Amino acid sequence: MPPILLYAVDLVAVALLTVVYFRRHHRRDLVAAYLGVNVGVLAVASVLSASAVAAGLGLGLFGVLSIIRLRSTELSQTEVAYYFAALALGLLGGLGTAAGWLGVAGSALVVAVLLVADHPRLMTRHRSEVVVLDRAIADRTALVAHLEQLLGGQVRAVSVQRLDLVNDSTWVEVRYEARSAQAAQPAEVTAP
Repeated sequence: MPPILLYAVDLVAVALLTVVYFRRHHRRDLVAAYLGVNVGVLAVASVLSASAVAAGLGLGLFGVLSIIRLRSTELSQTEVAYYFAALALGLLGGLGTAAGWLGVAGSALVVAVLLVADHPRLMTRHRSEVVVLDRAIADRTALVAHLEQLLGGQVRAVSVQRLDLVNDSTWVEVRYEARSAQAAQPAEVTAP
């Protein structure tokens, strides 16, 4: 398969991926990051594909880029998935000339999986929030009951991040199932 065709497939795939990401998550800075990482990996992988150690160097590049970028605490797990997808698409486009149509199929699979897995209608009732309460609640049962009443759902997991008895506050990460899919998802909750 001609490399130019794989490059075109990569560019179409990463463009589709970033459009889907932006429409669902509205974070403009990561669109540029995903496109830049993808095209950079595509360019480097294309040059490496001419060498005898292309696969090893490609996987090493994948690992190094992942470690460097993923040290940031700003990325959610969904954003990490898109980041890895952009990296994988670049590698498939740059190193996939020997694989022929498998590179195209792999690119399509990466995009399709994220289209489905990150669909807004999938698991709409399941939420995860960081909640700051303006009272200290040390008893787990009381904390869960308070969060269920506050969030209008069934708490599935709760992790106390900070319990401040001096300033009377509790910071918790809570995973819960809303009673209805229509329930509003709070961005940040502060409760009495």
